[in-house]
Amino acid sequence: MQTYSTQFTLTREYLAECFDQSLPHGKNAKSNYFVPAFFFVVGSGLLNFTDQPEIAGWMLIALGVLEVLHIRYRRAWWLARQMWGASANSEVTLTINDEGIRTQSSFVQTSLLWIDIVRVIETNLGHLLVDKAGGQQYLSKSLLPADLMDEMVALHQS
Repeated sequence: MQTYSTQFTLTREYLAECFDQSLPHGKNAKSNYFVPAFFFVVGSGLLNFTDQPEIAGWMLIALGVLEVLHIRYRRAWWLARQMWGASANSEVTLTINDEGIRTQSSFVQTSLLWIDIVRVIETNLGHLLVDKAGGQQYLSKSLLPADLMDEMVALHQS
């Protein structure tokens, strides 16, 4: 495999693409409303059917509301946290060679070896690389030439 290197900026748009393309394949792909519903039911039960101080019931209901807001606004909250981070809007160097994929910025250096990749998932806008530990790294198609992407997928499948 040829060595390929490129630079890109961690913009809000790029991070939004990473989130949107990774979410359907992540651990929390589907919204789980069981927990907030449980908090609402138990909190309401404490308020209506026990002589306990009302604070416990209201606290559980408030936790349920907080959990619903977390589920509803998880994309916006994740993007806000990324943009508040030191690496937001920084230059990242992406290098792909025979050993694997390396990303380097002034804040973080990561390396993903080909032998550690167990699955490559193609999305509409890129590829999601899943390693042995279950971690995911997203590569946008806009960063790489099409022939290199095909070579990466073929290398992994062989």
